Amino acid sequence: MRALVAAGREVVVLDDLSTGHRAFVPASVSFIEARLEDAIDRALDGVDAVMHFAARSLVEESTRDPQRYFEANCGGALALARAMIARGVSKIVFSSTAAVFGEPVATPIGDDHPRRPTNPYGMTKMFVEDLLDAYRVHGLRAVSLRYFNAAGADPSGEIGEHHEPESHLIPIVLDAALGRRAGVTVFGTDYPTRDGTCLRDYVHVCDLADAHVRALAYLDGGGAPVRLNLGSGTGTTVREVIASVARVTEREVPHTDGPRRPGDPSSLVASAAGAEKILGWRPQRGSIDTIVEDAWRWHRRLRA
Repeated sequence: MRALVAAGREVVVLDDLSTGHRAFVPASVSFIEARLEDAIDRALDGVDAVMHFAARSLVEESTRDPQRYFEANCGGALALARAMIARGVSKIVFSSTAAVFGEPVATPIGDDHPRRPTNPYGMTKMFVEDLLDAYRVHGLRAVSLRYFNAAGADPSGEIGEHHEPESHLIPIVLDAALGRRAGVTVFGTDYPTRDGTCLRDYVHVCDLADAHVRALAYLDGGGAPVRLNLGSGTGTTVREVIASVARVTEREVPHTDGPRRPGDPSSLVASAAGAEKILGWRPQRGSIDTIVEDAWRWHRRLRA
């Protein structure tokens, strides 16, 4: 949103604030507080493109309550696509995920890697990718951006991750460093990775924002529908994240080992060659220590 404003775009935000925060929306941006299905037509007034982020996104929760995920993620996308077609709005940038791939058969994971999600969250995102592809016959043109592990915060420290309850690894580890939680549980230590813990590709939120601005410009220029991976191309294990937080904060991070969580692939690392070729995108803040430093700056302010 802030990257779009900085790029000179006029923005309208539709959010029910079930997980979002009104304070993060600049005063200059039009804001509608409502459920997606209840206010689509109002939000689309005068709009020529959509960025669709609204979804439930917790892997573990999706395995416990798949119905909730299919109804929210798939139902919301169907309602949005229907309204866009009726309004003649053809351009959409969709927030997809590396979870569509499941357990990879090749690493790094390219844009054309087989999609075999191992949890309902990934299944719903794959459904929306396919929905948008099928709706090309109705005039929709979509760029589906598959985030790997979004992390970090604005370097200014003014905005960053704020979830209640928190489910993302880096903020959880930072909370442990601050003494706000007793410690971190490492879920699974017997994965086929270099230290036995899950390996993930962390991509800075500022780099993600830049990719979205570029994707919209691509569609403005008549670009064809495409699905692109967004990641740094470098994997970091859970233990390595804990070590990075300890380095950056100069604090001890207490942690214990626990069992695997259902639906967690062992390793997810992106090839973002497609995004570089098509969008001219390259991550600028890709190192894990940079990501943690920016998150730490925000986290100290949040927890002050």
